Amino acid sequence: SIVVGGELEQKMLDLQMEEVSKIYAAPLQMKANNGVLVIDDFGRQIVSTHYLLNRWIVPLDRRIDYLTLRYGMKFSLPFEMVVVFSTNIDPNELADEAFLRRIQNKIYVESVSAEVFDQILQNVAGESQIPIEPGSAGILRELCLASADGELRACYPADIVDIIRAISVYEGSSLSVNRENLQRAANQYFTRSETRLTDRSATK
Repeated sequence: SIVVGGELEQKMLDLQMEEVSKIYAAPLQMKANNGVLVIDDFGRQIVSTHYLLNRWIVPLDRRIDYLTLRYGMKFSLPFEMVVVFSTNIDPNELADEAFLRRIQNKIYVESVSAEVFDQILQNVAGESQIPIEPGSAGILRELCLASADGELRACYPADIVDIIRAISVYEGSSLSVNRENLQRAANQYFTRSETRLTDRSATK
């Protein structure tokens, strides 16, 4: 599989000749043939969304792409892959109806329940062999619900634990999932003052 995010540029979708060797480097979609190509954070790439959609509207429909050599010769090749567009932007703001029809399957990833959220935290801590104090899942839930969107996202536990781990490595402190570390990590993650997040979660 090939995963690309905000660094996606227009030139990455076309053949690029190496000046010294005169050898062409394959574009992303060619490397992903017979596999999966993930466009992460769709709508936030260096290349414009308009260009990307126009560039791939035919390949997505006909499963054939067209590339051009430096001297002008064009040739076709298979466009056989699963293309996944991942975004938190309303799809209607990114593409017109004609293009959206070519993306036949659309999956909305909802917020998770409290039970699932708690289990994700337990799994993340367990897989990383990080000690977790009793009640930590509830504390993290309160901190997340006190954040800007007030929802429980499945990505929060892993992201927060990553911050706790980074702080531990940087400061040389003990690694543990507890109230103090959760509050500190959550305040960095949600970009709110420690006092405000702590006060709001304490009122839950």
